Formats: sequence, structure tokens, C-alpha cells
Amino acid sequence: MPGEPRALSLADRLIRGVDQALRTVAAANIAVRPFPAAGLPEAPSDAATRRHAAGLMRVNHAGEIAAQALYHGQALTARDSRVRRVLEDAAREETDHLAWCEQRVRELGSRTSVLAPAWYAGSWLIGALAGLAGDRASLGFVAETERQVVEHLQKHLRELPASDLRSREVVERMRDDEARHGAAASDSGARELPEAIRRLMRHTARLMTRTAYRI
Repeated sequence: MPGEPRALSLADRLIRGVDQALRTVAAANIAVRPFPAAGLPEAPSDAATRRHAAGLMRVNHAGEIAAQALYHGQALTARDSRVRRVLEDAAREETDHLAWCEQRVRELGSRTSVLAPAWYAGSWLIGALAGLAGDRASLGFVAETERQVVEHLQKHLRELPASDLRSREVVERMRDDEARHGAAASDSGARELPEAIRRLMRHTARLMTRTAYRI
């Protein structure tokens, strides 16, 4: 029918995927939603405390790079258009997280991880493979990823100083979004992943966390 959007071909989606990768890794990401910590005071703290907070936020930024890549890879290989929309909607919100984390890292006088391209490439491949396993398995991967991310963000909230209201507000907003993404995946028919895969995901995330904190 006239006026209906044209379905994207695989080539179209691949071209869009390259554009998404470049925007995520090489461009300044712009949030659609306001910065959660706007208006909150910057807590005075010693240099060591600020370095630690910056390291935690750098880890969170790297995690959001990986999340973007996972969703992009999964959306590319998703079979059902409804599942693809769930993934693409989540990816758009992750762009806000990227921008928020980057802003907070800069406020703390530090920088994001120099390994961002590696985080993106590896995660995109994992996401594409998860999508090829089928939509329910792919959604199960989203649900488990978000479950682990929420646990990770809860740990950061325990580590961040109570006085660092700006970092805490950003992390809390991210945690709530991630929990919602996981619930949306579960509601869309996610399949529970085998325990071996869940353990492998935790080990991989731990390696990335330790590396991104420093580099």
C-alpha cells in the first residue's frame, strides 16, 4: 500500500549497522532524556575518591557500549519484526546511558575506555550469534544480560560514596531502565538460558569490568 514504510533489506540493515557502530564508538552521543543529575551539587572529595568514582563510571560507559552492540547485533539477525522493535527501543535508551556516563566521567576529570571499539566489536558478534539462535533465545540473552547488569549497578551503588549524588542518580536511573528492558524481554517470550552460558556471561563481564576500570 502507498505510504507504508519499505521493509529494510539485509544490505540496508548492514549499512545501518555500520553507521550505528561509528556513532556509538566514534561520535559524541546525545541523550534524548535530560541528564538525571542536573541540578544536584558536585560533592567535594579527595582525588582518590574521584578517581575511583570515575573508574566505576568508565566501567558503566564501557558496559553501555557493549549493550548497544549486543542490541544492534541481535536486531540485525532477529526474525520477528516485533522482537526487532523491542531490541531497537532498548538500544535507543542505552544511547541516553552512554551520554550520561560520558558526561559524568568528564565531570570527574577522567576519560572513557580507549578499548571502546573492542568492546563494541566483540559484543556485536555475540549479539548477532544470539539472534541467529532464534528470537526466544535472543530475548533470553537480553533478559539474563539485564539481570546481571542490574546486579552490577547495585554493586556500584554500594561502592560509590553516599555524598556523590550526581553519580548515584545516574546509576540509579540506569538500573531502573535496565530492569525494565529485562522485563520487556521476558514478557516478549524470552527463553531461560542454560547455566553454563550464564556463568560464561558473568566471567566475560568480570573481565571487561576489570579492564575498563583501568584502561
